[in-house]
Amino acid sequence: MGVTRSRVPLLLSILLLLDVAACAGRSQRSLVVQASAYNSVAAQTDDEPSIAAWGDELRPGMRAIAVSRDLLEEGLTRGTRVRIEGLPGEYRVLDKMHRRWRRKIDIYMGEDVAAARQWGVRQVRIHWIPAFR
Repeated sequence: MGVTRSRVPLLLSILLLLDVAACAGRSQRSLVVQASAYNSVAAQTDDEPSIAAWGDELRPGMRAIAVSRDLLEEGLTRGTRVRIEGLPGEYRVLDKMHRRWRRKIDIYMGEDVAAARQWGVRQVRIHWIPAFR
């Protein structure tokens, strides 16, 4: 038994309502963090500079960030969508940083080392909705 074309919009509407209802119980979080930038070049990482800590492949043009491990406990887990004040669009948490860092994100800038240097290190406010626990 297949789904008829006339029922597809109804099913999509139901799924959207379920997703909205699931998100309703989660409130947006906001935090000021230190933000630096990094690149997928061997000098900054290891012998596989385009593979992130969870095994995701990083490619130039992606909007990805690495987070300090203390932020994982705040709900910034793998795949979480993050808005960074002052930057357009959303970024996804796809990497995690060394344990020595606290309240810090690293913004992925592909192989553009000059852009990462120009960004430098600055304080930014980030916004996200934590995943279910």
